[in-house]
Amino acid sequence: MSLFAAPARRARFPGAERSSTQRDHDSNRQGMKILGFAGHSGAGKTTLIEQLIPRLRRKGLRVSVVKHAHHAFDLDKPGKDSFRHRAAGASEVMLVSSIRWALVHELHDEEEPSLEDQIARMSPCDLLLVEGFKSPSIPKIEIHRSAVGRPSFPAKAMNIVAIASDTRQESEHAGVPPQLDLNDPDAIVTFILDYLRMQQRESVERPPDMVRNSLTLADAPESAGCTGAAPFDGWR
Repeated sequence: MSLFAAPARRARFPGAERSSTQRDHDSNRQGMKILGFAGHSGAGKTTLIEQLIPRLRRKGLRVSVVKHAHHAFDLDKPGKDSFRHRAAGASEVMLVSSIRWALVHELHDEEEPSLEDQIARMSPCDLLLVEGFKSPSIPKIEIHRSAVGRPSFPAKAMNIVAIASDTRQESEHAGVPPQLDLNDPDAIVTFILDYLRMQQRESVERPPDMVRNSLTLADAPESAGCTGAAPFDGWR
């Protein structure tokens, strides 16, 4: 199943049950587009996404993020009530205020949920940015920084539709995708909108059994140097 258009399915987080509100979210999530960002540690994935989010919002998009952590992390502070609840053995702790809420789920000995399951937990939005997952099921922009000293990923194997780099890349892999200036987030936003609209047109124009999971590298826009994308009015 392609993750590019998010699936409407039951989440499989341990112990998770779908409420009526969550089921409504499932139906609304059908139009949500998903784009990944992959890169070696230190390449600047988070920094780029941080620059893209306000620019995408100014285009009228509702943007959300899923980030994979490669280590133990904690959103809480030792000594706080919610931290003490989890330390006492609570499986889930929800924190709620007038401006935000957060749900912390302890996996204990359970397996890490799949990317698909994580996406199913998200509220509907226009564009979901996914950082740090190498799953080939979603199209990705690779972030490459020369100072890191690591080679680029195999584009076709990882479904990479563009490389955002601070230097020109000469890849040893066949089918080099379009290259974007890592230091030009406005141009990257233009590429993203052009790419997603092209993918949407293809999904509409082709019969359901012929729709591809994502555009081929040859179909991706060659350059983000064109005039700025029009204000967001849906994936048309």
